[in-house]
Amino acid sequence: MSFSKKNNLIAAIFLVSQISISQIKLKIEKNQTYFTEGKDSILTYQAAEKSLNGKYNRSNYIHPLYNLDGSILSEDFPADHLHHRGIFWAWHQLYIGNKRIGDGWEIENFKCEVSSVKEKRQKDFSKAIQSTVLWKSPLWKDKKGVEKAFVKETTVIRVYPKQHNYRLIDIEISILALEPNMKIGGSEDEKGYGGFSPRIKLSEDIIFTNPKGKISPTNLAIPASEWMDVSGSIGKNNTSAGLTVLCNPQNPGFPNPWILRAKKSMQNAVYPFPGSKAIPLSNKKPTVLRYRLVVHDGNANAVPIAEIYKNYTKKKIATD
Repeated sequence: MSFSKKNNLIAAIFLVSQISISQIKLKIEKNQTYFTEGKDSILTYQAAEKSLNGKYNRSNYIHPLYNLDGSILSEDFPADHLHHRGIFWAWHQLYIGNKRIGDGWEIENFKCEVSSVKEKRQKDFSKAIQSTVLWKSPLWKDKKGVEKAFVKETTVIRVYPKQHNYRLIDIEISILALEPNMKIGGSEDEKGYGGFSPRIKLSEDIIFTNPKGKISPTNLAIPASEWMDVSGSIGKNNTSAGLTVLCNPQNPGFPNPWILRAKKSMQNAVYPFPGSKAIPLSNKKPTVLRYRLVVHDGNANAVPIAEIYKNYTKKKIATD
């Protein structure tokens, strides 16, 4: 065996041994599910309802989401928007026919009932859960006066072992109407926001980057792109860190615009667009939204986002 081949073999064995040692751990409890790797916390999925003094009840979201350095990246119950919650997905407009039955974004006349969380077996070193969630409202009841589910959501969260300076997290959200003539939509203004929304810490030096370079937030939605990076002094002790959100090209309406905020708000990959107009939600075929999070050290240039995106477009998470 040549010297170079021997070195390559040694390197491959070392890599495999490192991956084998570095395994994701999954702990599913009644109220929360915890993803960890070694001594590092990765994220918590909130299954049980939480509230702030009995208000803003929320469940079915990710918080905390951790930076690679162990500091918390996401925010829950932020003072400026108490209804914001970690990494979440929600819509203002929920209609059955012409009857408005709640507001999932503001969490008014709306709740997510997480009926089950189970591990979804993987063939690699990642770990995944699949949650089944029923959307309910006090404004939609059966003949006996019992709240009746009007949407069934099946969500898969998949976490991969940490690489040198980043970690991948895949999220797939599948929503199926349980009633005919169901419609969902975003905010009923010119901004039209709604859908997948990370609420993360923001620093004074925050920078937004997409495939074309740096982006300046505007009040309204900015042009569509397949990914968006948010980076700044948001790590421990104000070190540089960031979060990239990748949108799968199989998403309906791809590529979708973005609502970006440099202060006191969430970042939103808008669906549907324009969100001000509610659209039908099928009760026969689920609407599936797929995203990949890249939690990383440094700024957007510190990670191979283009390569990660290329690999991501070749894969998808399959729901049962």
